[in-house]
Amino acid sequence: MENIDKLTKLFQPVFDECHVRLYEIVWLGNEKTLQVAIDNDAHAIDLDICAEVSEKLGVVLDKYDPIKEEYSLEVCSPGAEREIKDYAEFEQLVDEYIYVELKEPFKNMVEITGYVRSASVDAIELEYRDKAVKRTATIEKNNIRFARLAIKL
Repeated sequence: MENIDKLTKLFQPVFDECHVRLYEIVWLGNEKTLQVAIDNDAHAIDLDICAEVSEKLGVVLDKYDPIKEEYSLEVCSPGAEREIKDYAEFEQLVDEYIYVELKEPFKNMVEITGYVRSASVDAIELEYRDKAVKRTATIEKNNIRFARLAIKL
């Protein structure tokens, strides 16, 4: 199927026009569905935004015809608990509630859920609750196994 990098470049003007950013492009179901996951600064992608982006991507795909095989286009949100794939993204997530899995324990914990209070090139500062007490953890970049946005219940 078509090279994802080429599609990303082809789609970028649509993302810019619609004030969204690409989260991920993947082929699903034996490469019959092109799924384009988008996000914005508010992490608030609704059906109207998806429909607008889908319509405009359809125009681009029809115009340039980069995919020769039969396929379906699906534009979606990455979800409320989307994975944080790029460490640099933490800088935009200050005050967001996240879940982090650690490679090495921090105070006997290998999982921490809390608010990002700051992010630097080397570490993030996470505010979490330990019973009724607010605590802060400084987590080194190289100690993060997995991270995602979380929903506070």
